[in-house]
Amino acid sequence: MIPSRYRFFAAWLLAAVIGLPAGSVLAQSGGTPPASTPAATPAPQEEPDTLILSDTLNYDDVQKVSIFTGNVIMTRGLMTLRSDKLVMSEDAEGFQYGTATVGPGKLVHIRQENPEDFEVIEAEGLRAEYDGKTEQLVVIGQAVITRYVCGKPFDNIRGERVIYKQKTDTYEAYGGPNSAAQGGRVRSVAQPRAKADAAAAECRKKSAPAN
Repeated sequence: MIPSRYRFFAAWLLAAVIGLPAGSVLAQSGGTPPASTPAATPAPQEEPDTLILSDTLNYDDVQKVSIFTGNVIMTRGLMTLRSDKLVMSEDAEGFQYGTATVGPGKLVHIRQENPEDFEVIEAEGLRAEYDGKTEQLVVIGQAVITRYVCGKPFDNIRGERVIYKQKTDTYEAYGGPNSAAQGGRVRSVAQPRAKADAAAAECRKKSAPAN
């Protein structure tokens, strides 16, 4: 299992501040606890709109299935997916599922941008599947995932199947006869984090407004 430093479809920031109750210290000295001030509740982040372009669309309202075909381009926030066919469905609980495929000699392409860290994640394979309930993305067949920092490739994973688990922010990669690496193996190349940080810092310096 390979720990990840980035996300493909979404990122959530969880912050919690845990402290002792005010009265637990003041009671020992006979003090009076100050009036508590309710903590400000952060506004929930809005879900980004999803835009899908295709040559055809077939929608089944009963089965809750949408089938997009022909030069499919899906954009959701800073994520873009390109394929020949995209099948999206929704279960009774409201969880969404998607399967992207391509014709012979082509690959599904997924691109996720992270402007704050000057990162771009690109994934490709013969097939991509997303499970909204388990929050997993699976790239199947000739699977390749590459992380770019300031336009330069830093990390690369190749295999037959690469699974990204959003809940735990981890990867699993498996070899096989249809692996993108030689010999059907899993091939992983990772550069030191310090190099990536230095590249991001250089990009940040160049993009800073001149005084």
